[in-house]
Amino acid sequence: MQAIEQRDFETDVQRKVYDFVERNGAVERQQLKAEFGFGDDELEETLSTLEDDGYVETEEGLVRLAIDIGEEKTHATDELEYTIRPAEQSDLQGIVGVMRQVAEENDYLVAETVVDLLDHEEVVFRHNDITSRIFFVATINDDVVGWVHLQAPNYAKLSHTAELTMGVLEEYRGHGIGSNLLERGLQWATENEYDKVYQSLPATNQDAIRFLEEHRWETEAIRKAHYKIDDEFVAEQMMAVMTG
Repeated sequence: MQAIEQRDFETDVQRKVYDFVERNGAVERQQLKAEFGFGDDELEETLSTLEDDGYVETEEGLVRLAIDIGEEKTHATDELEYTIRPAEQSDLQGIVGVMRQVAEENDYLVAETVVDLLDHEEVVFRHNDITSRIFFVATINDDVVGWVHLQAPNYAKLSHTAELTMGVLEEYRGHGIGSNLLERGLQWATENEYDKVYQSLPATNQDAIRFLEEHRWETEAIRKAHYKIDDEFVAEQMMAVMTG
């Protein structure tokens, strides 16, 4: 991650506000007022300076760190044209629909847990440089047809790692969408100093395993009879790639 010491703040108050937002990911203006005893004018002046310097951004009463997570990029094949970009809040329903379909089709248990999170938490698709979660989507005519999601564990000794899930609707496979989503996710991981990206799959999902192997992922371990799917024991295949 980018070190705070590289930031150049005009005042100690600005640094403290930045540190507080960094630790919490996104905070309400009222929370900053209570934390630092700001009056309205002092809060607005501090946030305005931090925004002008490109350190924070504010939206609908929330303050977050500002970070460039990349613009959208359009890819074209002979058959179709698709765009890969950071997820937006309006994509939420489409992401859930695609993830459910892919998860059910391939017994993608890790993706199922992400879907459950999206269903039960208020997820905001704006990300700062310490957030533990990021989504990119592939869209065709503004409809979500695929996703890649990275999430980092909240443990210091695992802070160099991130777990990845991804998938593409079956009817859109074979056009490079999955490869470009994976590349976008790994690029973000590299830029944010995650040295290792990993995921676990049922060993029965050979299509996904071959896809990852083709993109230089390696199997690190197999846990026998780890899943029970349709009353059958299924091994878990744990795969990873180093980003450096």
